[in-house]
Amino acid sequence: MIATILEMTLSRDLSVNEILSGVFGSISLTAWICLLLPQLITNYRAQSADGLSMVFLAVWLFGDIANLSGALVTGLAPTATALAGYFCISDIILISQSLYYNIRNARKARQRTRSTESEASEDEPLLQPRRRSSSGLPGSHRRHSVHHSESNLEPIKRVITGEDDTPDSNPWLHNTLSVAAIYVVGAAGWFVSYKVGAWDKPDVADDEPSTESPVAILGMVLGYASALCYLCARVPQIIKNYREKSCEGLALLFFLLSLTGNLTYGLSVFSYSQEPEYIVKAVPWLLGSLGTIVEDCIIFYQFKIYSKSGAIKFNNTEEAV
Repeated sequence: MIATILEMTLSRDLSVNEILSGVFGSISLTAWICLLLPQLITNYRAQSADGLSMVFLAVWLFGDIANLSGALVTGLAPTATALAGYFCISDIILISQSLYYNIRNARKARQRTRSTESEASEDEPLLQPRRRSSSGLPGSHRRHSVHHSESNLEPIKRVITGEDDTPDSNPWLHNTLSVAAIYVVGAAGWFVSYKVGAWDKPDVADDEPSTESPVAILGMVLGYASALCYLCARVPQIIKNYREKSCEGLALLFFLLSLTGNLTYGLSVFSYSQEPEYIVKAVPWLLGSLGTIVEDCIIFYQFKIYSKSGAIKFNNTEEAV
């Protein structure tokens, strides 16, 4: 590995820092490309996005827009700028799907309510207790439907969503292996891009604005705005999980890939250069990426405790029925 890095350094005048930044950036890009898939599949299977906080997604989008604007202004590492642009695209896709399901399900709920009110059914008192028992557990209506159709779902779905309730399953292990594959694919992707000349340096270097110029100050303001949005975005989701005592509708792999993307994104920015002037410019992006890891760990803890309590509640409900 060391010999390969030395060969790359000598062949195309790439420094070790640039190589490491490129590799970490490629891994982060791979993680963010795959980030959507687990949550999109979970939403599609459930035909619902009830598990996601729309405030979380909206603040996340605002942070990504500020992140992209600041990266363009301050001239961050190329991989960091490319990732910032992809963040915005991925946010719009997930928000669009969530809005579609929320609007469609709300319309269906209103139609069911109107049809129920218009029918004078004698069976209504018999059905009411069942509704109360299912609505008493936050997220239990989703868990109930998933349980009865679980035997018809392929194993890959349970690996992706991390909601396999069978005793012999280990979704954390399966998802960790998926994250390891992201590292391998990301590193290989950078090596291929290097071989085709994507990292050849231009003959004339672009002039970067000084830290005291208005452009640089604007970039710093945008960077800190994005960091603040990132740090605040997960708070509504954490509160939603806490109030419902459930992570139903959330994909565990979604947050594992988010952690991977944030970690390698921060490493990509930091390893690009350790010059004090560059580090000062990169502080907001480092805060925005590495700071959210703490909040991701809180969500992982919620997955751990609520998956156990949810299984106990569900078993008690089944015995009562």
